[in-house]
Amino acid sequence: MTHSTRSDETKINSSLKPDAHLDLRGTPCPLNFVRTKLKLEQMSPDSLLEVWLDPGEAIEQVPESLVLSGYVIEKIEDNQEFFALLVRRPSTL
Repeated sequence: MTHSTRSDETKINSSLKPDAHLDLRGTPCPLNFVRTKLKLEQMSPDSLLEVWLDPGEAIEQVPESLVLSGYVIEKIEDNQEFFALLVRRPSTL
């Protein structure tokens, strides 16, 4: 039996390459969620979208709303002035 360690997770996450990018810094809620969802709907199944979001309401609400809509959050990275969210469109939605 193998166990995943933190360094294993970091290696896996650092190899994630987004298929598209969406800069939503300065975009108010709920528009940032709506724009993210519209972009994901245009993408191929299993593709990965990187979304840049402001701290506060955006990063607190958008990931949760995406999960509730059936999307998979692969990673959230705090870049001090904004957050980079990696979200995957599942093969079935």
